[in-house]
Amino acid sequence: MLHFILSLRWITLLAAAGAAIGAVLIFGVGGIKLAYALGFALLPNETGGLTVIASVMQATDAFLFGLVLIVFAYAITFGFAFDLPEHARARLPQWMRVSGISELKITLIEVILVYLVVDFATDMVEVETHTSWEMLMKPAAILFIAAALRLVWISHLGSHGTIEEGPESSTRPGPQ
Repeated sequence: MLHFILSLRWITLLAAAGAAIGAVLIFGVGGIKLAYALGFALLPNETGGLTVIASVMQATDAFLFGLVLIVFAYAITFGFAFDLPEHARARLPQWMRVSGISELKITLIEVILVYLVVDFATDMVEVETHTSWEMLMKPAAILFIAAALRLVWISHLGSHGTIEEGPESSTRPGPQ
């Protein structure tokens, strides 16, 4: 029975493969948006400047999300399916060292926040002067999610004991 339960961890590789495939797709979307911005930059028109800025912001957001999906794929693969030797883990960059599912959840919330901020900034660039009070919904959501992230981060630190202040004391920087 224990052997069967332990063999189920290989199913997590499906999630890792899905995240890796998603990363490739998102990088493609980012590349298309960047090419779109380049097209507007080379063929200027009246609204080209605003469209270039918005497209570059969207492309940057897509690349960031693709990078996070790569980190997720790595963390799922070497956190749940395989055990990475300690000497190999020590050679990884600090941001690739994920210690558990709670760190993945915090990373996901951070990515959602970045996406919402970039999306709101892009909306503001595209809308230019046609703003209304309804546009405050997204910044309000950003504030609520950021407050929730702060609470999650505090509970995460509380469950792992006291962590000293300083860059070398934590594996990941959190909200300060």
